Amino acid sequence: MLLDDILTMWKDDSVIEDNNLDGTTVKCAVLHSKYLELYSVAKLQLKRKEADLASMKKDKWLYYTGKMTREEMDERGWAYDPFNGGAKPLKSDLEMYYVSDPDIKKLCGQIDYQKTIVEALDEILATIRWRHQAIRNIIDYKKFTAGY
Repeated sequence: MLLDDILTMWKDDSVIEDNNLDGTTVKCAVLHSKYLELYSVAKLQLKRKEADLASMKKDKWLYYTGKMTREEMDERGWAYDPFNGGAKPLKSDLEMYYVSDPDIKKLCGQIDYQKTIVEALDEILATIRWRHQAIRNIIDYKKFTAGY
């Protein structure tokens, strides 16, 4: 699920109906269930992407150190010479290649995006957990303005 979709759903679900506070209170459990499911799936997707990154880093290490077979390079569509005919860098310089590698950068971007989704869902769940307090404040305010 995309972050924009989640935020759009939350815009609709976050509304507290001023004239239907009891219905809004009952709706909290449904909302919590809905967003907890989304949160759980997003966390699992994040873990999967982090595992993909670890695997990609291992593959890139094999690639840049010259330990990957031609068949494996063909399978991935990678060039046979990662350094384009240049001198093979020192092991201490390989980090620069990992950081700038397009495949690793792409996965890191996906992980950052997934972390943003998880954080947004975590905030939504926290808001739902404390929603009863917001409803109570509305009731107290209505009592106050009515003179009770």
